[in-house]
Amino acid sequence: MKITDIRTRVIEWRGETVPLPPNFCTNPMDAVAPMLSKATMGTFTFHSWLIVEIYTDDGLVGIGNAALAPRVAKQVIDLYLKPLLIGADPWDTEFLWQHMYRKTMAFGRKGIGMVAISALDIALWDLLGKSAGQPVYRLLGGRTKPRIPVYASRLYSMPLDQLACEAARYKAGGFKAMKLRFGWGPTDGAAGMQRNLELVKTVRETVGDEIDVMADAYMGWDLDYAKRMIPLLEKYNLRWLEEAVLPDDIHGYAELKKCGRVPISGGEHEFTLFGFRQMIEARAVDVIQFDTNRVGGITQARKIAALAEAHQIPVIPHAGQMHNYHLVMASVNSPMAEFFPAVDVEVGNELFWYCFNGEPLPADGYIDLDENLPGLGLTINEDKLSAFDVIE
Repeated sequence: MKITDIRTRVIEWRGETVPLPPNFCTNPMDAVAPMLSKATMGTFTFHSWLIVEIYTDDGLVGIGNAALAPRVAKQVIDLYLKPLLIGADPWDTEFLWQHMYRKTMAFGRKGIGMVAISALDIALWDLLGKSAGQPVYRLLGGRTKPRIPVYASRLYSMPLDQLACEAARYKAGGFKAMKLRFGWGPTDGAAGMQRNLELVKTVRETVGDEIDVMADAYMGWDLDYAKRMIPLLEKYNLRWLEEAVLPDDIHGYAELKKCGRVPISGGEHEFTLFGFRQMIEARAVDVIQFDTNRVGGITQARKIAALAEAHQIPVIPHAGQMHNYHLVMASVNSPMAEFFPAVDVEVGNELFWYCFNGEPLPADGYIDLDENLPGLGLTINEDKLSAFDVIE
């Protein structure tokens, strides 16, 4: 089997989007918010997506995707990576990954270059599963659990009555865990801290003590603010506090973890095995949250998962999507996965629901992977792509 062609498409949503109110979710731009005239969360919306298809001489097609800077990631693939893969054997996944990584090292070690490699690597693994007639999780070691527990991940900052209704809906749907987002950061002062606490208090009181609650600052705090917030959050028994500081502040993460009062998670914006080795050596996190379509694809994600297991740090990947679910299914060190509900387009985390067929829906807080579907089990929903502008 040889690779004969690679097709990349950027799809950009042209329909209506849900307006994001102020303080919808903290983010890194909040630190400079006083100098801005627009809501800072607009910088972190994902209203476009990259779809990659790898074609082979035996008629099989592997599907990959990515959501970060898709127009630029497409250019990296088309100009730099596609020429490396044409004519190659897709079963040589390790060699192909190393070739792409080393060829683009001067500019692609982290960020967009690695996103491009991730999308291709996911497509390669989808291709291997289809070639073997097996789901990808079987290529990674098979089942380690009958079904995958998932946590509901939305609960953005909103009026407290609406927040309570949404949390109650997830509890009624059988979810045993859910994650909320903070709305205020350091520039909002002590009053903002109280607003954050009201969010957590509302969710905790709505769902009770037998449901895990997590909270995400999405890189919008700094170390001082996080150290002030953590003692106030302790009584709500959070399963973790996510991305409390900027991803490059590994020592800040380590200092928060050293406090030992609320478990600390991160890694959504970290890249490759080397980045996570640094986090682990610094004792920076209690939970690792790489995203397979950012971190280097399945080839890198499985190595990071093994490293984390050796240090007994659980891996709970960022985002839903099948490339993450297959890794979770095959790992005893991944106790659950994230689930983004299918909602009207707002931030864009939900956009993959509009792109693909085959994403599983939860039942009683669990999803399952069909063992009869080879590869990742996804197809491209070409009909729904009519709602997008498509860039070939």
